[in-house]
Amino acid sequence: MTTGLALRLGAREGRLDGPTGAIAPGLLQANLAILPAALADAFEAFLRANPAAMPLLARGEPGDPGLPGLGAGIDLRHDLPRYRVFRDGRPVADPTDIADLWRDDLVPFAIGCSLTFEAELVAQGVTLRCHAPGVTCSAFDTTLPLSPVSPFGGSLVVSMRAVRADQVTLADRLTRAFPQAHGGPVHIGDPGAIGVDLARPIDGIGLTDILEGEVPVFWPCGVSMERAIALAAPDLAITHAPGHMLITDLPAGAGGHTTLR
Repeated sequence: MTTGLALRLGAREGRLDGPTGAIAPGLLQANLAILPAALADAFEAFLRANPAAMPLLARGEPGDPGLPGLGAGIDLRHDLPRYRVFRDGRPVADPTDIADLWRDDLVPFAIGCSLTFEAELVAQGVTLRCHAPGVTCSAFDTTLPLSPVSPFGGSLVVSMRAVRADQVTLADRLTRAFPQAHGGPVHIGDPGAIGVDLARPIDGIGLTDILEGEVPVFWPCGVSMERAIALAAPDLAITHAPGHMLITDLPAGAGGHTTLR
């Protein structure tokens, strides 16, 4: 099995620059959020108030780009395939390296990601058309409110996977064993019931078609934090680019808040 360290080095050296969904079976993947220290406590409280949408894996120290509890030698300035940079709440760039943006007051957070459980679903017989190299699931805005912690708030974002009708119960059961990766579905079936428009995936990426015999299944998604960061509008914030996650050294079943330093 490819190690988390090897994949991170691939990103650091520019050899890995695409979505991470199908390339790290058995490893815990993480969303990334990096915020000014002045907002860090409020952001952590927001994550803890919304654990299904944003399961907190680790919080780092101001100015330190490492998260040693999640992997050997992690350097968050280089170790993701692609990032998203926000200025005053607006996305302005999706670079492959953020060393030139790093500041002493930046605090990193790692949040669990549902890409973690896709390999287990496939291994247990669930057919996923979105689980392949270079492909990722789609994400959608909903009308389901998050629990706000000022200045963070907004509505839940969900990821969608088209699942064969006869495999939905299995997919539901299997993912509930991964609370550190959003856990079980928040909704199954009619997208409109939660305000989802399948014609409007976030960033226009992912598979959105539902074939005959399939059912749309929706899980909480870490892009929820991206929407909340945009609402708070700090002068600088950095996240992962959609589908381009931090690959940790931890097994997929690991999780829980990691206290660093």
